[in-house]
Amino acid sequence: MTDRARPLWPAYPLSALVAGLGHWYLGQWKRGVAWFALYAIALVFLSARTLSGALEPGEPFVLTALQFEAVSYADVAVPLAVLLACLLDIYLIGVTRRANASSDPSTGDARSNGSS
Repeated sequence: MTDRARPLWPAYPLSALVAGLGHWYLGQWKRGVAWFALYAIALVFLSARTLSGALEPGEPFVLTALQFEAVSYADVAVPLAVLLACLLDIYLIGVTRRANASSDPSTGDARSNGSS
């Protein structure tokens, strides 16, 4: 199955699980690696901010790291924004593919999502 013949819909849940995985599925692995790296950097900064108190002596690391009530919305906003931008990028790739398929009648079927 070529990259053009792959249905687009599996890229959405893949990207929702791990940023960049949907791009990898669509054959755009460089873009997928870039999205994954950006998401990983956002998570590292989240972890550094949230878990800073977990590294203090006298506190068990696992118990401190699992206290989710210490996590605020501001801590999660950046990784969530990266994930949403990644999903938007998948959508725009699909729109571009549909536009290219409808303008090029030699490709045959103009549907890129695999539905009938």
